[in-house]
Amino acid sequence: MSETAAANGGNAHEFSVSELSFSLKRTVEETYGHVRVRGEITGFRGVHSSGHSYFALKDEKARLEAVIWKGVYSKLRFKPAEGLEVIATGKLTTYPGSSKYQIVIEQLEPAGVGALMALLEERKKKLAAEGLFAAERKKPLPYLPEVIAVITSPTGAVIRDILHRLSDRFPRHVLVWPVRVQGDTAAAEVTAAIEGFNALKPGGKIPRPDLIIVARGGGSIEDLWGFNEENVVRAAAASEIPLISAVGHETDTTLIDYAADRRAPTPTAAAEMAVPVRADCIASVREFENRMLRAENRMLDTRRNDLRALARALPRLTDLIALPRQRFDNASERLGMALKRAAEIKRARLTGVEGKLSTRLIRFQISEGKKKLDALDKRALSAEQRHLCDLTRRLDNMGKLLQSYSYQGVLERGYAVVRDASGKPLRNGAGRKTGEALEIEFAGDERLGVVVSGSTPPAEAVPKKKSGEAKQGSLL
Repeated sequence: MSETAAANGGNAHEFSVSELSFSLKRTVEETYGHVRVRGEITGFRGVHSSGHSYFALKDEKARLEAVIWKGVYSKLRFKPAEGLEVIATGKLTTYPGSSKYQIVIEQLEPAGVGALMALLEERKKKLAAEGLFAAERKKPLPYLPEVIAVITSPTGAVIRDILHRLSDRFPRHVLVWPVRVQGDTAAAEVTAAIEGFNALKPGGKIPRPDLIIVARGGGSIEDLWGFNEENVVRAAAASEIPLISAVGHETDTTLIDYAADRRAPTPTAAAEMAVPVRADCIASVREFENRMLRAENRMLDTRRNDLRALARALPRLTDLIALPRQRFDNASERLGMALKRAAEIKRARLTGVEGKLSTRLIRFQISEGKKKLDALDKRALSAEQRHLCDLTRRLDNMGKLLQSYSYQGVLERGYAVVRDASGKPLRNGAGRKTGEALEIEFAGDERLGVVVSGSTPPAEAVPKKKSGEAKQGSLL
């Protein structure tokens, strides 16, 4: 071999492309092993049909390809999203098929709170655009639910606070669905709980709740992240049962708060929203009862006064029957006169034809005339009796009507009329003076003279009592 050939590497080992590529792969993997890389996700288009995810991490000067295998992706607490700044932990390797190196990610976490807030804001805008946070789709809470469902950790202070406050305000039947409220499985468990309660049928072994409370104590944004996951938010928005979100303290806000029908600043406040105070309800019912009784009494007083006014406006019984009685007398008088005139006319006709008739014919005509006269007399008498019966019946009806509207009818039912010394009826005792004489009228025109409690009035101020009346007493 010439010197020129030696100078151009003629003695160097020849590698195949595969040998060189895999040699570089081993060198990179042995040199770096597991690494933590911080960068911004770019080129993420969702999960591939194979279940793997492919994207890249970049910063201001460089770009690093990345892959997450299917089995790892399903276990990640934080899923990759375009533009999210993350810290990826995994193995650095190469891909011989395209002569590039890449990181196989085994763990993914956001690079600080700022990245989480950016992801949260982006997710919030996305879900709001779908209408999940719209005010018109929020359902009103039941005033007094029979069954309240609580989704929370069964061992924390949250469930104790809720049960204690419900017991103080208005004890209700409570169903608890235990879930993890922090960690990788928290979102899935909360979603399953919301969907599980909504799947219960009315009248089943487990009663269907009227209200759901999703509760958790305070914590960092990482601790509360499970309540920002899309599946939790969508389950809360789709819940047919009204839902209260009580996640974190007053200053903590998660996406489930926007999707819930009501947001409570604390779990204790959620219990206060769920039920009213029992003592207040009892007081309200009693107040309504008193108002109803007062209204009923006012109505009865008004009707009683109206009846008395109508009774005073009615004419007396004698005035009602005076005109019908006069008509009856006139009719009776005219009837008698008419009968006499009719008899005289018949008698005159009989006298006129008396000479023309034979004794036998006369007797026959007289007999027939008497029969007709008797028949007419009977008819007149019957008509008079019917007319009298009709007038009597009408008179009785008018008397009964007058009696039903008169104040004497009210006295028959146990009431009495109180008058002053001048005979003027009194509506109340306001303005009565000590020693003033009063008169009380009972049913049957029984009257009793009384004196308002105090000094004995002069004798002339006390009306004389009728025989059989009770002795005069004092009206307290």
